[in-house]
Formats: sequence, C-alpha cells, structure tokens
Amino acid sequence: MGHCSAQVLLFMLLKIVQTSAEDGVIECACEGSNCMVELCHGDQCYTSVTLGGPVPTFTRGCLRGHDTSRMTCQTASNYVVECCALPMCNANTSSEALLSQLPTAPEAEPVRYCMETLVLLVLGPVGVLTLLSLLAVVVCRRMHRGRLERLREYDPEQGAIDGLIATNVGDSTLADLLDHSCTSGSGSGLPFLVQRTVARQISLVECVGKGRYGEVWRGQWQGENVAVKIFSSRDEKSWFRETEIYNTVLLRHENILGFMASDMTSRNSSTQLWLITHYHENGSLYDYLGRVAVEMADGLNMAASVASGLVHLHTEIFGTEGKPAIAHRDLKSKNILVRKDLRCCIADLGLAVTHSQTDNQLDVGNNPKVGTKRYMAPEVLDESIQTDCFDAYKRVDIWAFGLVLWEIARRTISNGIVEDYKPPFYDLVANDPSFDDMRKVVCVEQQRPFIPNRWFSDPTLSALVKLMKECWYQNPSARLTALRIKKTLDKIHSSLEKGKVDC
Repeated sequence: MGHCSAQVLLFMLLKIVQTSAEDGVIECACEGSNCMVELCHGDQCYTSVTLGGPVPTFTRGCLRGHDTSRMTCQTASNYVVECCALPMCNANTSSEALLSQLPTAPEAEPVRYCMETLVLLVLGPVGVLTLLSLLAVVVCRRMHRGRLERLREYDPEQGAIDGLIATNVGDSTLADLLDHSCTSGSGSGLPFLVQRTVARQISLVECVGKGRYGEVWRGQWQGENVAVKIFSSRDEKSWFRETEIYNTVLLRHENILGFMASDMTSRNSSTQLWLITHYHENGSLYDYLGRVAVEMADGLNMAASVASGLVHLHTEIFGTEGKPAIAHRDLKSKNILVRKDLRCCIADLGLAVTHSQTDNQLDVGNNPKVGTKRYMAPEVLDESIQTDCFDAYKRVDIWAFGLVLWEIARRTISNGIVEDYKPPFYDLVANDPSFDDMRKVVCVEQQRPFIPNRWFSDPTLSALVKLMKECWYQNPSARLTALRIKKTLDKIHSSLEKGKVDC
C-alpha cells in the first residue's frame, strides 16, 4: 500500500511540471541581487552582463510577459542580455561568452590632437606676425605711392590710358617728345604717362658709374642712348626730390641736364627707383678733366656754361606758368656733365631748395643730407648759415662754383703748361676729409685752394683767379651773384677772342 502511494505522488508531480510547461511557464537559474532563491519561474530565461564599474555585473533570472521580453533582450554598447525559452536554458551561459558579444569599442583618439594643438600654439603667432609683416609692406608701398600721387596725376591734355599714350609715343624720337613737352605746359620732362611708357621700354646696356646714391647705366630707347640713374632704396628721398625738381615747369635749359622720365619699376623681384635723362658720353666734368687738358677757349666755355645753368636755377620766373628760384646745394665737378660740344650742364638736383616770392615759400625738401664736405662753404661748416633765408643757399652755390672754376683752370693749357688734375684742397686735407677737417682749414685757418704762379702770367687765367676769389669771400653776402659771374666770364671770353683777332 505504501509503495503504491509513492508512485501516485511522483505521477502527480510530473503532471504538474508537464502542465506548467504546457502553460508556457518554465524554470530558470537565478543569480544576482534580485534573486532570493536559486530558481525562478517565468516566460523566458535570461543571462546578462553590464559594463559600468571596475568589474562587469553578471546576472541570471526570469522574464514574464511578452513586452518585457521584447524590451529587455537586447544588446547595446555597454550591456548584453541573452534570452532563451527552455527550462534552465540560462544555467550554463558564461559572462565571457556574453562579453564577447559586446560591440568593438572605438579606438582612442590618436595623440595627433595634442600635436595639432601644439602646432597651433607654435605656428599661430608666427602666422599672425607674418601676416602683419606682409600687411605692413603693402601699407608702406601704398603710402609711398601716395606720396607720388602728384607726380602721377591725370593730365587731361595728354590722354588717360597708358595704351593710348604708348600709341602716341610710337616711333617718335626723344627730341620730338621733349619739344612737344616744352610747348604742352608740362614740366621739364615728358608728360607723366609718357614718362612711364618710355621707362618701361628702356633696355639697360652698361653700367657707367657708381656713387653713394646708386648706379648710372647707359640705356637705349628706340635706338637712342639715355642715362638711367638707379637709386638705392636707402636714397629714396633724393630720388623723390630730384623727380619733383625736374618736373618743375620751365626748368628745361641747355645747361641743365635734360630730364626725360622718372619711374618706380620692378626688376629682378625688387623695386628700383629710376631717373632717366640725356646721356653724355664724355661723362662728368670731374672725369673729363682727369683725362683731358683743355684749351683756353674750351675751358672758358665750360665755366660760362656752368654759370649760365646756375643763373637759370637761381632765377625765379613769374607768371601763371612760372618757375621758382632753385639753389643746388651740392654743386661740384662730379655733378656737372660735359656735352659733345664741350659745354656743360648741371645735374643731380636731389638736395635742391626752391623759393617762390609770390608766397615767400621756402621748400628745403625732406632730405637730411647737406652736400659734399670738400665743397662746403664756411657758413655751412661752422653752422652759421641762415637756414630760413633762400639767398644763403644761393651763396653756398657760388662758393662751390669758385672751386669748380679752380678745377677747370688747373687743366687749362697756357703757354704749353698745364697742371695735373687735383680736387680742391688736395694739399690740405685727405682724400675723404671729415667735417672737422674741412672746418679747420676753411673756417679757422681761412685757407683757399693753391694758385700756381703761371696763372698770373696769363691774362685770361689771371682774370679767372680774380673771379674765383670773389666767390670765396668768408662773408657770404660779399660773394658775386651767378648773373654777375656769367657776365664776367662772357667779358673774359670776348677779350680772349679779341686778342686772337688782334694777333
């Protein structure tokens, strides 16, 4: 009887399990904080692993309800939930197997972000400074071009288009163009737009001279020789001033170097300042006298032509198209050129001073240079010159002219005798005298260039000695004027011609 009862009880338990399975309820393993016992009952079994702390969290349990199962049985970036629907199907699932199902974690951002930050910190300021430097260069160039604005104004009588001007230039000769400019009301050079056109058509042939200002080249324009004075960038003020003076109305004169054009041009990736003038193959008076001894008549013509150019500079021409008075301030034999006919013309007006009586305006320019020490007058050397008085600057030119006259006289032949070329004060100061050296000789000792005895035995040279001494008075107001010098030289020349006729 007891044995039958046990069989009946086992049969009933199996029936309950079978009934439960048929009703959809299954038994699952349970593990984790939500489990009170090791087994639970539900619609599905699950196993999960969650990342979020130092150690992954592993749990097992039961799920009830279709919606709960649908929402829970998922895999995300930091957790995996694996579900199954058989009794105890979650008992053997390991955490390692679940962890392997997690999506591959993205690689850490490379260190290049730190490098990029470092590069930005280093190169950023450098880039800003570079941009500021470029901006400064652009601004400076625009400011410089702004200063040239009045030299580049539109001239309605000449046309407004460079191409049109180039067409007008055509096959004209320099003489044609300059003759036209003299009657068109423009300055002493070509009209501004023609200047730029001509400048861009010049080819440089050979360097014929160098100085503190830069270089002088022989160039060619349509087969004709021209002189191109190329200023160094540090001497921009002299270039600007000389351009300004040469463009003065009515400046053109046979004894002033013929000005053609001035332009700022770009060559070899650098900006060059060009001044284009007539070309004189004999070079400067300094060079010519060093090579050639001159006849008496030629020497007088040289001196008279320089005086004639100086008179034109010093003279103010009144009228609506007038010309201001101009003082050279750096007259010397190196700044005087010898033409083919052995007459001279004055060049290098970079230190010139202008004055107009109409408004009593004295324009000393913006160039700090004061001239050549060997040719400086006493009042310049002892700094007693009246800088606000235009006549004071003219008297400085007269002193320098007296020294040039002395240089010509040394190389003038009389009775078959001539001295070697020497610069003024050659026997009193060194080749490159200092300001103090010249002040000591000229102001303190009041010495003057040596006069050879043979000059006094020739009436023409003797007259020149008297003339040059009247240019060398210590008192500036006692010196001759340029006009008086010119008239005196003309009289000496007439006496020489008369003497030839009498002979």
